[in-house]
Amino acid sequence: METRRTLLVDAFTDDPLAGNVAGVVPDAAGLSDDRMRRIAGELGASETAFLAPVDDGGDDDEDVDGGNADSRRRVRYFTPTDEVDLCGHATVGSYAALFADGAIDAGDHVLRTNVGDLTITVTETGRVWMRQRPPTVETVEVDADRFGAALGIDPAALRDVGADLPVAVASTGLPFLVVPVNFLERLGEADPDMRAIEDLSAEFDVAGVYAFTFDALEADSTLHGRAFAPAIGVPEDPVTGTASGAVGGYLRAVEAFDGDFPEELRFEQGHFVDRPGHVQVRVGEDESVENGGDDDVTVKVGGDAVISLEGELRIPEEEDDEIIEA
Repeated sequence: METRRTLLVDAFTDDPLAGNVAGVVPDAAGLSDDRMRRIAGELGASETAFLAPVDDGGDDDEDVDGGNADSRRRVRYFTPTDEVDLCGHATVGSYAALFADGAIDAGDHVLRTNVGDLTITVTETGRVWMRQRPPTVETVEVDADRFGAALGIDPAALRDVGADLPVAVASTGLPFLVVPVNFLERLGEADPDMRAIEDLSAEFDVAGVYAFTFDALEADSTLHGRAFAPAIGVPEDPVTGTASGAVGGYLRAVEAFDGDFPEELRFEQGHFVDRPGHVQVRVGEDESVENGGDDDVTVKVGGDAVISLEGELRIPEEEDDEIIEA
């Protein structure tokens, strides 16, 4: 029976059993969609990353720039129920694990995802930085009573937010509905109605809802966030890289800071589900883009990660399955 090396990696933390756990299959070459879905379900992490070499023999590899073959990989991400196009914590976890294994060196690497090729940078200390897609941000009209009921938060906490920050759909590859909340106490009290969150996700065509407050636990944190994504099988995601990148783009677009935009942001998340972690976010200008607009904005999310579990997963042959249809 075939076996594949399989890992659980805790991302956006340097402590095991904290941050956001991701499944990682370092060599997923040849696995079918069904096998990847079933492995993700077996591991039970919010997302599992399946890595494989980029096939240099196909025409679709012409846009892979930079690096030798060892620095380029293809990835697909699966929740226990669905495939998603992008996952920050699984990406950070994957490259931290590859670096810890000695499979890659520090430097720039190219990762092919369903949303395109991304640059992944690994520092000499093993911190992973993921360059995401240029941000898109679109403000939306909201009913505070409806949103408050969906999140299980007093609607007044959504009305009384400093600087009158709007609710918006923001994306750097995976869209989230970004909802500002006035105080940490209110955000901590959130008791979401998951069906209502799913309805919002469908209505606004997003992966989930990211609620945040500038009233953070730690003095050096920019904000505290919570992410709810039941529509993709993740009731609450402890620490969310893709949403953090989207929120970084959102904060720049809505001019959330007086004066210059901070060089680096620090988002804390996961404390209310006993999985504390931190995401570093950098939002800046891409000097290589001359036309201006949203395309000249770069967003990078970074963090540390640690392998918490590794082993060999036994995988039965496809023909050994007996699927019974009702």
